[in-house]
Amino acid sequence: MLVASPGVLAGQVKKGAYFDSVTLMTIGRHVQSLAGVMDAAIVMGTAENRAILEASGLLLPEFGQTRETDLLIALKLADASRAEPVLTEIEQQFQLARSRKDQGSQARPRSLDGAIEALPGANLALISVAGRFAADEARRALERGLHVMLFSDNVPIDQEIALKRLAADRGLLVMGPDCGTAIVNGVPLGFANVVPRGSIGVVAAAGTGLQEVATLIAQGGGGISQALGTGGRDIKAKVGGTSFAMALEALANDPATAVILLIAKPPDPPVAERISAIVQGVRKPVVTLFLGDRKGAEAGPATLEEAARAALALWRGEDPAATQDDLKRRDRDQLAAAERAAARLPASRRYLRGLFSGGTFCAEAQVILAGDAIAAGRGFPRLAPLFSNAPTQVTARLDSALVSQAHTVVDLGEDEFTQGRPHPMIDYDLRLRRLAAEAADPEVAVVLLDVVLGYGSHEDPASELAPAIAAVQDRIVVVCSVTGTEADPQSRSRTVRQLEAAGALVAPSNAAACHLAGWIARLQEDRP
Repeated sequence: MLVASPGVLAGQVKKGAYFDSVTLMTIGRHVQSLAGVMDAAIVMGTAENRAILEASGLLLPEFGQTRETDLLIALKLADASRAEPVLTEIEQQFQLARSRKDQGSQARPRSLDGAIEALPGANLALISVAGRFAADEARRALERGLHVMLFSDNVPIDQEIALKRLAADRGLLVMGPDCGTAIVNGVPLGFANVVPRGSIGVVAAAGTGLQEVATLIAQGGGGISQALGTGGRDIKAKVGGTSFAMALEALANDPATAVILLIAKPPDPPVAERISAIVQGVRKPVVTLFLGDRKGAEAGPATLEEAARAALALWRGEDPAATQDDLKRRDRDQLAAAERAAARLPASRRYLRGLFSGGTFCAEAQVILAGDAIAAGRGFPRLAPLFSNAPTQVTARLDSALVSQAHTVVDLGEDEFTQGRPHPMIDYDLRLRRLAAEAADPEVAVVLLDVVLGYGSHEDPASELAPAIAAVQDRIVVVCSVTGTEADPQSRSRTVRQLEAAGALVAPSNAAACHLAGWIARLQEDRP
């Protein structure tokens, strides 16, 4: 449950007023810095946003009948006299935002035809518009002979199927819908990191999963030939794995790709069979990780980190199994670190809470924390019961995504949290509120966070996370992973230093962070 502090509520409804979510986030941050403002939120009036406002103690009675096209301004003030000047300042910020948009120095095309005219040599269109318009734009791009990266979500699955059939007929690739990440010919697209070119190719129905393996490969001295996202629904039987299969075949025929890495949640059986049949015909090493699919686990990777290490080993001409020895040594070191961390907690604190911006990371956490990821003798802590708003087969569904139960991992990138507000990799506001609430729960021992760097993400996540972590580290343990590289705009090493200085335990991967945090909670549960 989010925590509300005392104060005077004020606010405003602006009917039919639309600003993009990043503009709202930027103005919201400015307002929170104003004198006398204890808390503030500026969001579109979706039902999900109203529920979050209510849980944060910011829901005004006049918000009850608003629509998703209405703009809600909610303020918690130290004194009612601050309401009028703060609302006036907000209106001035809206006017400045409109002025900047109208006076932009660089002319921008307002249609696909205009964009093609401005860049006639383009062969790929990146589409990021509201879901109800996205399929039409993607169809126009395909008809013009362009591959498509469809960043937009909320595209009906029947439209996805039709788009991918059209693309296949024309020999074109559709990445998406809801494809957040790709690296094509060395160019990062969407949420993506700066990694060197190399000879390891990736196909992923998992955006942050792609980011994690690409950055771990870079940290291990390797590089990426191509990293192609497909969108998570592509591996469903109804869609048929069309884009996944096409991307895999493209890498199989790519002379610059020496090793192929496949990342996804478990595909539906017909799609898994299709992928397996293609893999059997590929004359290159292929590493496959279907997170949570434990068939043949002893012979393959169980986590994103293990998959990246296996691909690196094959690229070097080494045995992937040899990487397990290093991981087992680190497991022992992490168990010792967990014992030290747990020793400073009271016995009453025993639950783990994971607050994730990456859906793949949330899924991987469930696999690891449910004790379902066991490979080559590595054991992981088993926590039960385990809940999530995006449950896998080993996890129960939360009654409410806003209220944790026992051990809980939450995907804050799910639609219920992103309607009318920026993605949590951009906007840390909701996660900071949730971190404070979890720390206030006397039964919570450890909070697990993923921090994703790179293009599209928050420009300096540690600037917001570090003070919040410092404020709670005397009550709970905070464990983080940082997905990124030194070449990313945020710099991985600088981010790690800032988080550690605030009191966080920073692990080298999401899997390692889950392992460490899980053992802290397991040790607390086992205390007499």
